[in-house]
Amino acid sequence: MSFNKDRVMQELQRFGGAMYTPVILFAFFGLTVALSIIFSNTGLFGSLAEKGTLWYDFWYVVQQGAWTVFNQMPILFAIAVPIGFAKKEQARCAMEGFVIYMVFNYFIAGILTLHGSYFGVDYSQDAGAGTGLAMIANIKTLDMGMLGAIFIACISAYLHNRFYDTEIPDWLGIFKGPAFVVAVGFLVMLPMALLFCYIWPPIQHGIEQFQFFLKTSGIFGVWAYTFSERILLPAGLHHFIYLPFIYGPAVCDGGIQAYWLQHLNDFATSAHSLRDLFPQGGFALHGSAKVFGLPGAALAMYYCAKPEKRKKVATLLIPATITAVLCGITEPIEFTFLFVAPILYVVHAVLAATLSATLYFIGLSGNFGGGLIDCFVQNWIPLFRYHAWTYILQIAIGLGFTAIYFVVFRFLILHFDLPTPGRTDDGGEDKLFTKAEYKAKKEMEKKGIAGGADALKAQVFLDCLGGPDNIREVTNCATRLRVTVNDPDKVAATSKFTNAGAFGLVKNGHAIQVIVGLSVPNVRGHFDALMKGEMPAVAESTVPETKEAPAEKTAAPAAEAVVSVDEDDRSMKLKAFVSGDLVDISEVPDDAFSQKMMGDGVAIKPSSDTVVAPADATVSMIMESSLHAIGLELSNGAEVLIHIGLDTVNMNGEGFTLLTQQDAQVKAGDPLIRFDRDAIAKAGYDDIVIMAVTNSTEYPQMKKEADQPVVAGETPIVIF
Repeated sequence: MSFNKDRVMQELQRFGGAMYTPVILFAFFGLTVALSIIFSNTGLFGSLAEKGTLWYDFWYVVQQGAWTVFNQMPILFAIAVPIGFAKKEQARCAMEGFVIYMVFNYFIAGILTLHGSYFGVDYSQDAGAGTGLAMIANIKTLDMGMLGAIFIACISAYLHNRFYDTEIPDWLGIFKGPAFVVAVGFLVMLPMALLFCYIWPPIQHGIEQFQFFLKTSGIFGVWAYTFSERILLPAGLHHFIYLPFIYGPAVCDGGIQAYWLQHLNDFATSAHSLRDLFPQGGFALHGSAKVFGLPGAALAMYYCAKPEKRKKVATLLIPATITAVLCGITEPIEFTFLFVAPILYVVHAVLAATLSATLYFIGLSGNFGGGLIDCFVQNWIPLFRYHAWTYILQIAIGLGFTAIYFVVFRFLILHFDLPTPGRTDDGGEDKLFTKAEYKAKKEMEKKGIAGGADALKAQVFLDCLGGPDNIREVTNCATRLRVTVNDPDKVAATSKFTNAGAFGLVKNGHAIQVIVGLSVPNVRGHFDALMKGEMPAVAESTVPETKEAPAEKTAAPAAEAVVSVDEDDRSMKLKAFVSGDLVDISEVPDDAFSQKMMGDGVAIKPSSDTVVAPADATVSMIMESSLHAIGLELSNGAEVLIHIGLDTVNMNGEGFTLLTQQDAQVKAGDPLIRFDRDAIAKAGYDDIVIMAVTNSTEYPQMKKEADQPVVAGETPIVIF
């Protein structure tokens, strides 16, 4: 069997993602533990927090519940990790994983009860730190923590995917599905338990030696850990670094977070250096760059943007920066580095590691893996009384690194002319990028496909739809990529599509509609080429044409026109585009239109058969294969889509007659398309005609007339 590097990386990324499934719970429970400790601290709340008071009793009970995920972490991983690996029936896979993990531990308990001394384990002693034993669901077993649970969970998920659909005789039907998977798991766990009784004690000794090495490696260890955690994030492998440290046994029993919270009151009443009290906490300083470093990077990108674009760039960067600082969620900013200028991300990893090492050098330790909320709740508030000077130094050094980030990033962006947001050409798009877009870009580079907004969207949409193997059929209409998928469960959440530039997603079983907009023909072309695994010339040539086309027209006057237009100049009236009964777009029996995914607008239940221009405009798009939709660009910059009927794309142009042409300059009332209402009705489709202003968000002053009968080319329906 040949070694496939890409396949291995994909599986590692998938493994890292599966491990993250239970981790999403830790933030809430960690903050709750910290708050309960703070509120029961007599140093902060005096006699109110003394034992025996109702206040203390309440927070004591809250704290016991908040320890749930930390005290039962192996079980949590045994249940949650299979969810990330299961290809189907994730809930049943989680149940199977729990049962198989329990069987595994019961087998180990039985073996050690009879022959513990043979394996070098004193099974007669009580389970606890340093004994090599732990209590898992009232089972005294080997202390393998989350590592053992993850290993068994992976086996459980494999057995589920391999045996869940196994056909067995009807008379054994009761053993189908989960029962069969668990039965196979039962047989597999017996030799697995015996194997672990042999190998785990030496592994445990090795972990202890590794812990000692890290504890004694000091500042260098902290630097190397933080750098590794940041630099592996793009590949999705950073989970392998921080999980064993923060939640596992890499440097202390139970992980840094649990240990820190358990001893928070002890640290809060000692004036000794935090680093001396808890040296392992240096490995949880990696969140410092999120709080102090990224604001400097964001500020550099803002000041490097073109002056006329700074306001727009600020609207992108401010929310992303606040999210990073408060919550520690850094994807929008960090993946923008990766997308437009990977060198900035490397510099970020180096600076983040240097910041952590510097803070550790001054004596800082604690749990600073998240954002500012973690800083306050788990560190500053409960410990400030005895460690105020350390925290003041931390803030001073952190702000110093904010300045360093700003200076370094600004120099690199200007010196190398890096295309960060706000520095693109006038026709370019200013945005922050997501992990999905970064992965799509790397995939396109492997295939030799040139960059471009539409090509990138196609790759992201393909990935989010489950990849080529999950696509059964692809078509498109004027605004939507219509896809039939094999497995709807493989389709990503709507936010993944909208973050990549889609207006929305409509799911109806296996039928998926990605609301792309008027650029859907270009996106469809790239999508088809990617499906075939081609390196399409069309995909590479389409994007430059769309960027260069405006330049071929008289660019200078166009620019002047944009500058000179004020709100009064943009004011105009749109008249009825077909005769009939006017209704609001929210009443259209189609989710994509009624939910205004394509923009706000109106619709008309037609009594005539000809669509006319609602105002003076340029014909910007014609759905030539079906003639059921046309796009117009109005003189005030508004972009209008007129869509005749619902699902009429399937008529392939039958019953439609085009009365204009691409790029034609039309006047209000000029005929655009004639349609046969009887043919539409005979085909079983609704003939309602919709007009959506696709960039309606740029026109908050837009007003729509009330429902009423209208006459084409005469009755006003929309006022800007």
